Amino acid sequence: MRIPFTKAHGARNDFVLTWKNEAPDADLRAAARAICDRNTGVGADGWILVTRMQGDTNGSIQLYNSDGSDSEISGNGTRCAAALLLEDGVSAEEVRIATGAGVKHIRVLSRNGTHFNFEMNMGPASVADGDLRTQVDELREATIVNVGNPQCALFVDDFDFDWREAGKRVEWHSRFPHRTNVSFVQVVDRHNLNVRFWERGAGETQSSGTGSTGAAAAAVLRGLAESPITVHTAAGPLGIRLDKGNYYLTGPAEITVRGEFYYV
Repeated sequence: MRIPFTKAHGARNDFVLTWKNEAPDADLRAAARAICDRNTGVGADGWILVTRMQGDTNGSIQLYNSDGSDSEISGNGTRCAAALLLEDGVSAEEVRIATGAGVKHIRVLSRNGTHFNFEMNMGPASVADGDLRTQVDELREATIVNVGNPQCALFVDDFDFDWREAGKRVEWHSRFPHRTNVSFVQVVDRHNLNVRFWERGAGETQSSGTGSTGAAAAAVLRGLAESPITVHTAAGPLGIRLDKGNYYLTGPAEITVRGEFYYV
């Protein structure tokens, strides 16, 4: 069958988006693995199924990681879905999207063709199980938070070590029965963080919206940073501000490709 798709990325964290009514009827996990494959598919960190207007929202999304596992939310991916909805005709200064982590409000800051800049209310961050600092790696202390999905932030002096291998090890640590997203955080000063990401079900990504939010929240919780915070990713900066207990993420989303994937 042919699966229509739109390719988009949020700070080079890339996604394939398909209207849900145009997706296969069964085995969506296998379809996600196929369409996200960077050699034989379209190639992406994740596959997002988008449904138009749902109740009092502009749409809803269902997210699959590139390994076929599902995920509650992606900050960058949700902005990409907002870009698709706006490109499809939604006329609003704020797009409301239902996700596995609740309804998210995405405010349009600017638009230039298919390139958008958004601010997204990520909601509050909670300390997982009340456990602020848990040893999950033999060399590093972790701060575990939830920002709609699980995040494990490890604070480092630099990235001059095999952080990818460490990320893989932490993702599958027994402390996380459903796995976790991992960020390695270098504190530059109280308003700037350098971060690298190992995402659950996708591996290394050049940026992460929820990962940036989790890293910033972890730094705030540990008294190492304060709002506003710029998270410097491998793909460029993302902005985080804290207002009345909610974290707001500022970043881009750009639609780059439309086409059909021939799925056998």
